[in-house]
Amino acid sequence: MTKLIIPLLALVALAFAPNFVSAYGLGLLIGAATYVTLASAWALFSGHTHYVSLATVAFYGTGAYCMAVLNEALPYWAVLLCAGGIGATMAALVGLSTLRLQGVYFVIFSFGLAELVRQLITWYEVNVTGTLGRYIFLDISARDIYWQMLALGAATIALTAWIHRSRLGMALRVIGDDEAVAAHSGINLARVKLIAFVLSAVILTLAGAITSPRYVYVEPAIVFNPTVSFLTVIMALLGGANRLWGPALGAVPLFLVFEWLSTNFPDSYPIFMGLLFIGVVFLLPDGILAGIEKLRARRKVQS
Repeated sequence: MTKLIIPLLALVALAFAPNFVSAYGLGLLIGAATYVTLASAWALFSGHTHYVSLATVAFYGTGAYCMAVLNEALPYWAVLLCAGGIGATMAALVGLSTLRLQGVYFVIFSFGLAELVRQLITWYEVNVTGTLGRYIFLDISARDIYWQMLALGAATIALTAWIHRSRLGMALRVIGDDEAVAAHSGINLARVKLIAFVLSAVILTLAGAITSPRYVYVEPAIVFNPTVSFLTVIMALLGGANRLWGPALGAVPLFLVFEWLSTNFPDSYPIFMGLLFIGVVFLLPDGILAGIEKLRARRKVQS
């Protein structure tokens, strides 16, 4: 019961946080909530399967463009539904054809997918609509965006907790350990991976749709920035992608570090992020939480 009460109290406190911060502080809250959601959604699929996906921004940017294109024709809630449906359809089509790839091949394809979607939208805008970029004018405040993103992040963590305890979660863990063993155990590899991939993609797409009004103006170069994909991966790995709270634990401090670096070192901060990524992979391959558990185990043995 305590494990449930503490997160709920924290969620209530975070919901009231906009009342006590400045406009800049609210922007930081929105950014942190967004990356907690993105990292948690990424880990929902990749955390146990060990499929490193760099397609996060493909779905995130698609969600943003759905809002930009449809907001004048449909109510806000209907646009969110359409964005989720488009994200699910896109993930299903991509997953059916690519989830048989493994290792570096899947990484390369997922990165290429984001670039492919960006180029397709750019071509369509330039050659069909005759424009490049769209404005989003919606009566949605920064507080509304934060509360929606906070709710989506909480729902993502709750969904992850349920999956961890379900047969789907067990199947994903077996697949991550050894796909050959999983197949011989009777697990439908394609179906299990596809379900997790689609769930993850829907959340990523909704995150893009919810945050897009904050941009006011969107174009492919903005919403399909590959930095989003790389940051999401680093955040999830830093905290521990296969742990419930790992992605959130990695997302918040790393987002703040990224904000500080991009403000103070606008031309060289990617170098620092690259070094940080290398450090995470070599020093904390299983994340901070796993590192803490190993340290505690060593102390118990020594005592």
